[in-house]
Amino acid sequence: MHYLQFALWAVAGVVASGVQAQSLFSVSTLPGLSPAHPVPVLQRGPLQPPLRYRVIVLAGAGCSGMAPVAGTYFAGLPHAQVLVLHKPGADPNAGLEPAVCPTGFNQRDQLVRWQESARAALRADASKQVGSAPVRQLLVGIADGVDLLPALATEVPHLAGLVLLSGSGLDPREAGLLQAQRSGQLAAWQSLDQAQRSDSADSTKVQGHSLRYWRDQWRWHTAKPLIDSPWPILQIWGDADARVPAAAYLRFAERAAGRVAPLCTRQVAAGDPGLQQVWAWLEKWAQVPAQGLCEATLP
Repeated sequence: MHYLQFALWAVAGVVASGVQAQSLFSVSTLPGLSPAHPVPVLQRGPLQPPLRYRVIVLAGAGCSGMAPVAGTYFAGLPHAQVLVLHKPGADPNAGLEPAVCPTGFNQRDQLVRWQESARAALRADASKQVGSAPVRQLLVGIADGVDLLPALATEVPHLAGLVLLSGSGLDPREAGLLQAQRSGQLAAWQSLDQAQRSDSADSTKVQGHSLRYWRDQWRWHTAKPLIDSPWPILQIWGDADARVPAAAYLRFAERAAGRVAPLCTRQVAAGDPGLQQVWAWLEKWAQVPAQGLCEATLP
């Protein structure tokens, strides 16, 4: 079981117009860490005028590809321009749970590589926006993408806030341990810990990933940089989330309670993360953005 590989949510039926909206997404690439491994992207303009904001998404969860569900997934953002960044080597058309990743993907899958590739892509995107009318932007992390938010926020001009989806905000190692304890898989977790501390080569495959991937996760810091960041944070989570335990969400909220910038975290009772609620609140904020991201989302 991949405790740190947080899943994307099932989205079928979120919005009835999602199928029609799907065709509005185009697939392209932005520069990545190297010319051989560009960043696959999906992009779409607003579904309804006027354009009020841009949403930049850092997708995660292995080699998942969001193209098959993008129309439905993002249909709740009719006034946003949407840009979705995938991990280099991932196939945007692969779906949320591909049975097999592209050749060589698992050996390259590593947070630090994903972060630097995303940084290059964001800089290229910002360059494309030069000369256009300024638009407020939100940076959204999904699963592994949450761990990249603190370092990449400075690459997004006119950033209005950070949005955490399917990620607690804790360091990956701490969140993974809490999930292992909840699921009764502590022994397997301890075995993984021993493997990443061993002298085995980084390329050794353990529980579906290379040891390079796991070692990166063990040393990665997400919580403190997020808490110290100067941008508002919006986080919605469900108490029935199968991949991220409630204890992880609650622990992060407790630690972040005293942060200088606003933190708005909301629990969706008896359900998985509330995607429709997130998008509805972003649309509400976009009508009067000057009031602030958290002020707009508070019930």
